[in-house]
Amino acid sequence: MIASPYLLYLGHSNDEVGIKTSRGLAVFRPDDCVGEFRHDDCGLTLGLPRMDFAQAVQAGARTLVLGLAHAGGNMGDDLVRDSLAALEAGLDVASGLHSRLRDEPALVAAAERLGRTLHDVRDPRPDIPVGNGRKRAGRRLLTVGTDCSVGKMYTTLCLERGMRERGIKADFRATGQTGILIAGSGVPLDAVVADFISGAIEQLSPARDDGGWDLIEGQGSLFHPSFAGVSMGLLHGAQPDALVLCHDPARVGMRGLPHYAMPGLKETLEANLWAARLTNPDVRAVGIALNTSKLSRADAERLCAETADQLGLPCTDPFAMGVNPIIDRIIECFEPSPREAMPSR
Repeated sequence: MIASPYLLYLGHSNDEVGIKTSRGLAVFRPDDCVGEFRHDDCGLTLGLPRMDFAQAVQAGARTLVLGLAHAGGNMGDDLVRDSLAALEAGLDVASGLHSRLRDEPALVAAAERLGRTLHDVRDPRPDIPVGNGRKRAGRRLLTVGTDCSVGKMYTTLCLERGMRERGIKADFRATGQTGILIAGSGVPLDAVVADFISGAIEQLSPARDDGGWDLIEGQGSLFHPSFAGVSMGLLHGAQPDALVLCHDPARVGMRGLPHYAMPGLKETLEANLWAARLTNPDVRAVGIALNTSKLSRADAERLCAETADQLGLPCTDPFAMGVNPIIDRIIECFEPSPREAMPSR
């Protein structure tokens, strides 16, 4: 287990999307976050107290979380130096980057000398099976997207909270570093060997017979040339009954690939439904989730209404406006009516 409270690392970053791991922890586990560490050239903040490593330890922090999520996930010299300083100050270090803390000899030596712990979050289990596509009991919802980092994790977590508030059993299933840090468990899907991606999701979301839902965090996009393979394997392994499509209307080009235009909502939804039918022919779309953080409230509400009319699906910003419209559609599509639920005589 990663010891909390956390000090969240922003480093030198000026990429709002690139600090999504730190931001996700600050939003969904605020009680476990005592502050943020950032260098003077970092123009971003999470609204937490800015602290150096010694101040964080005095405030009760136990782990520095390297909450960055950049393409390739490499650990540069700055990260190594800062991690060493954190260890010396008395903090453990946790990272979800593709580069492993354990592969940095200086960090390993310092941790052993100081009695500190290094946590590599992006380590998949060693016993992942090959997917088999067999129908399994239970209900599953998967969030999919037009692009990377458009709100799939936020939407899934908001749905979990909203469904539980309405008395529906629901469990968030994390598939990325941020979600795993928030939930405390999951599978780092982009670190799984390609042949085992669908099997990893079958393992993460096994059969359940309690009438509840597994809410599976989506990854990537079928339309992203770099990461579509992960998205396809996730669709097949999730065997979803329901899909929610996530989109950032302010995005003009694919994340990291500005020479690729964003796909349309309708074509993205149709492609995901087509791919998902391989393992669940009865899959259906239940909503659209927009990240309207860069829009005024009036413009956001107008866009959600227009999108709902165009696609015939409930549309909302799950974080800013709530998820009740999507939950209403889930109940309408999948939950038995009181008459249907009554036992026959």
